[in-house]
Amino acid sequence: MTGTPAPEALLKAVPFAGELGISLEEATPGRVTAALAWAPELCTVGGVLHGGALMALADTAGAVCAFLNLPPGASTSTVESKTNFFRAVRSGTVRAEAQPVHVGRSYVAVRTDLRDEDGTLVCQTTQTQAVLTAG
Repeated sequence: MTGTPAPEALLKAVPFAGELGISLEEATPGRVTAALAWAPELCTVGGVLHGGALMALADTAGAVCAFLNLPPGASTSTVESKTNFFRAVRSGTVRAEAQPVHVGRSYVAVRTDLRDEDGTLVCQTTQTQAVLTAG
């Protein structure tokens, strides 16, 4: 891939992420970071950030990471995603860090760690993205 698009341009390709308030902070083939601030409209009972919002943050960072590792002209689609939740988030901003664990011809696997403002691991997502090529 020649040149990495700016994080703002990459985020525009995922309008749902923008609706949730996800920001993309860094985007390189080896590391993608993103953030999501706690907001009451993203919560479940008791002011806990909804697991779906956390999964959307992880999925966005992971998908961008996979995309940045594709060969020219290819696209990607999630074929598997697994999330382990370790603790609730009741305030602050959650930060995601996605890194590729496998970049192959057919699949890209990405692990994304989500941490709260104290740096404590909130959840971890592993996703597999199919590499889609024309032909």
